[in-house]
Amino acid sequence: MKNIGGQAVIEGVMMKSPLCWSVAVRDSEGKISLKTEKTKKLSSFYRLPLIRGVISLCQALSIGIKAIEFSGSVAYKENQDSEDEKHKSTVGAKIGMMISIVVAIAFAIVIFKFLPLYLTTMISQYVDSVSNNSLFFNFTDGLLRVSIFLLYVFCIGLWKEMKRVYQYHGAEHKVIYTYESGEDLTVENAKKYKPYHPRCGTSFLLLVMIISIMVFMLIPQHWDFMSKLLSRIVLIPLIAGISYEVLRFSAKKRDNPLIRLLIIPGLLLQRLTVREPEDLQIEVALAALNEVLKIEGSEEGMVNVR
Repeated sequence: MKNIGGQAVIEGVMMKSPLCWSVAVRDSEGKISLKTEKTKKLSSFYRLPLIRGVISLCQALSIGIKAIEFSGSVAYKENQDSEDEKHKSTVGAKIGMMISIVVAIAFAIVIFKFLPLYLTTMISQYVDSVSNNSLFFNFTDGLLRVSIFLLYVFCIGLWKEMKRVYQYHGAEHKVIYTYESGEDLTVENAKKYKPYHPRCGTSFLLLVMIISIMVFMLIPQHWDFMSKLLSRIVLIPLIAGISYEVLRFSAKKRDNPLIRLLIIPGLLLQRLTVREPEDLQIEVALAALNEVLKIEGSEEGMVNVR
């Protein structure tokens, strides 16, 4: 059985296997459009523990951007009168996407790195235990970071337009559960599963936050503000690598009582980013997975979408 992951996009779902990825999107006319690409085979070095986590994160970001770009072009497609207009539209979309990525990275650094560190530094001026102890300082910084992250996720969930994306998120999880259970990939089989999955990206982000607290506790208190901020940026690959290994291990051992206890926070957080999907949305997720399994040469993935 292949290791399948996924991502919700605009009016669709992206599914990924070790060999390829496919995104299925339903347009305004109800038709499902597909985009599929094979992934580059990595050398054995890039599959080593910790390193593979960083590579997987970069790969996921790259594929995610392509999937979102395709989903937007399908979901919001407009009639183009000429090939020249289509080309201009494509170029404009790519430029807009690049600008959005740069802004998003800058926003993430300010909100999740600079702001909690700045607030902790302000608190340390009034609380001696935070000012004089590296463990207390970095623990306070970590708690603020997690709190800001949870507030951010909650506020995003209030956006009405995100509801359908969250429903596709649930559809992705249900379909993956169906596949992992070895059942026929049909809407009826997928509907009976819960929309929460232990390998979800939301759980991964929370895990990153928690592990970052432990890693940043090793940073000396006497460092100046900029050194502490830069260290939090430089250590992102290490934290991502550790988090990936922990998430991978927990997914394999999820039947273990202790592991099931440890993944509960991530599953609870998914209640903010996942909604119960409609049948039509499950169909889209099935279409994406079916396309991936075709390329993987798996006959068990043939889907009956009605």
